[in-house]
Amino acid sequence: MKAARISAPKTWEVMDIETPAIQDGQCLIKLETWSVCGSDIRHGYGPVHPEEEYPMRMGGPCHECAGTIVESRTDEFQVGQRVIVLPSQATTGGLVEYLPGTPDRMALIPDEGDIAEWVMCQPSGTVLYSCQKMGTILGRTVVVFGQGSIGLSFTAITARAGARKVIAVDPEDNRLEFAKRFGATYTINPTKENLDEAMAELTGGEGAEITVEAAGYPDSLNNTFKHVSSNDGRVIIFGIQEGGGDGTIPLVFRSMFKEGITVVPTQGAASADAIDHIQTMVELKQRGWWDPGEMVTHRMNFDDVNAAYDMYENIEDDVVKVVMNM
Repeated sequence: MKAARISAPKTWEVMDIETPAIQDGQCLIKLETWSVCGSDIRHGYGPVHPEEEYPMRMGGPCHECAGTIVESRTDEFQVGQRVIVLPSQATTGGLVEYLPGTPDRMALIPDEGDIAEWVMCQPSGTVLYSCQKMGTILGRTVVVFGQGSIGLSFTAITARAGARKVIAVDPEDNRLEFAKRFGATYTINPTKENLDEAMAELTGGEGAEITVEAAGYPDSLNNTFKHVSSNDGRVIIFGIQEGGGDGTIPLVFRSMFKEGITVVPTQGAASADAIDHIQTMVELKQRGWWDPGEMVTHRMNFDDVNAAYDMYENIEDDVVKVVMNM
């Protein structure tokens, strides 16, 4: 089977390896589509790692993938069904042609429709999990810092959950245009207008009831504290901060020193049930509530994995989501 791994800094190697055998309780999935996630770039492909860490593990970093079951040794799933599957952290990553999966890490998707669009329910499902930690959204003001696929998912979901105002913040105008399509009532490009002044005007100087960090940078994290209401405001942290190698980042103490706020770190992939929120997102897409497949802007072949990761890292050609197919 085909598989890919990072063999040197910013260099993918595509090779043929043995197809894995499965055990009782597992399924073998022939993967058909893969997508690049920002965390794959920030914590795997982007940095130059010590020489001894190359080549990196087979198939990684990649965790957004879907395909068709070709062998099943479990009662929960049958051959021929299409699924989103979360790769095991202990074995290979997702950039392989065949991947073993277990029922607790597989979400069933319908037979109809483009599988490259269904796989978008994986990142959007993790956002759905975080939105469930927000408390009441109906009638609230929500500001989302970052409008990549994660931030856009926050924008779309909170808008459909009845937020009174959804304010999308991002330095890329094309992503702000997506945010408007997905339900943002206001957009702010902080490279073109004063963020503090715009937020004060939109929130009457009180800040937003809910702020979301969806970018993974210290500035955006500090802004979630700076612009949250001190009157029962809630900060949702999604983005993973890289920090200085040990995860340490600078925080503006005065911005976060607000007695009335609640800070909620969220990580759906590490929750007790890593798949339920993804399955729920599949069902919401199926009934027309929102289609995260609309975020797909570019399609490439599996063999073009280097170009796909470069495009995503450098935000080339107004990319929002790039998917690869075999």
